[in-house]
Amino acid sequence: MKKLFLVLSMGAIFTSCNNQKTAYVDTTVLIQEYSEMKEVEADFSQRSESLKRELDSAAQGFQQEVMAFRDNAATMSEAERQAAQDELMRKQQMLQQQQQMRSGQLRQEGDQVIDSLITKVKDFVKVYGEENDYTYIFGSNESANIMYAEEGLDITQEILKELNENRGVTEQDAVVTQ
Repeated sequence: MKKLFLVLSMGAIFTSCNNQKTAYVDTTVLIQEYSEMKEVEADFSQRSESLKRELDSAAQGFQQEVMAFRDNAATMSEAERQAAQDELMRKQQMLQQQQQMRSGQLRQEGDQVIDSLITKVKDFVKVYGEENDYTYIFGSNESANIMYAEEGLDITQEILKELNENRGVTEQDAVVTQ
């Protein structure tokens, strides 16, 4: 009788260990297809184009000054020519610094927004996992973190659908609404 009880107990323990609900999401697809990420990418693409036009306009103005200098250089004294060259070099350096600074600033803003969205997606997946009784939700990407998974364990499209419908309600938002 004790042996039967021991065998049944061990069976129950092993069975309860196998009741873990696991799945995975393709994080690359999730991020790329997230509607808010697409909006952010479109916004930053537009801002980048606007910055490029602005910097191109400034560069074109500088080029006109260089052309005017070349046209008038022969009629200038050595001191005037040297002063004009020095001024053009100073303007060129300022233009390059401005370009680097503005491009770096835009890139930094973009990185911050993307990091925020990735955190939002992670929080959403955590809440989704808790609400749907998952023990684990693994992430897979182009590095192939998951080499094989049983068919039906990929919940990327389910999460993506809810994420886009809910616009990424985070764990903090879910706590506030409860």
